[in-house]
Amino acid sequence: MVLQGRRVLLRPLVLHDFEQWRDVRRRCQEWLVVWEPRRDPTQPDTVESRQAFSARCSIRAREIQLGTGYGFGIFVDGAFSGEINVNSIHRGAHQSAYVGYWIDERLAGQGYMPESVVVVLRFCFEELGLHRLQISIIPRNHSSRRVVEKLGLRAEGVAERYLEINGVWEDHIRYAMTSEEWVERRDELVTNWIL
Repeated sequence: MVLQGRRVLLRPLVLHDFEQWRDVRRRCQEWLVVWEPRRDPTQPDTVESRQAFSARCSIRAREIQLGTGYGFGIFVDGAFSGEINVNSIHRGAHQSAYVGYWIDERLAGQGYMPESVVVVLRFCFEELGLHRLQISIIPRNHSSRRVVEKLGLRAEGVAERYLEINGVWEDHIRYAMTSEEWVERRDELVTNWIL
């Protein structure tokens, strides 16, 4: 499964990606840790353990098989540059999912992440048939908020103490888009970010 943007290629990570993934995660560790859940010290560190990374890739592959999630590495000019994930896909009456992302600090602010988000929006609405996608962002994470603001995603309000991030229960602003909004804005978003 490969999704193509204008400058980005999105595909599931495989064991062969470990060294590039580890190098980016090590280099960006201080930049990323403030926005992520604290690592469980009783579990292997996926950044340092090839075996743990392999298990992570297997779990993501299983999620794709089950249709419960889609994890993609972001590749720019063939180099691993970040991740974007579609998590917790709910079917039935919900037809919804959550999107999360991060990018190499060296590439932040260059439009790769908004492009990646539009590629994923198109995939989720047009291929998966989802009705609603949500992206939740800590209010002080201005870089991540800039991504959804560039794309004009709708802010739905603040969810108090929504997720545990780096050991603290953090408020998050919920941004969302529905399939109806995608239909209205598809041509604009695809033209501006993918074509």
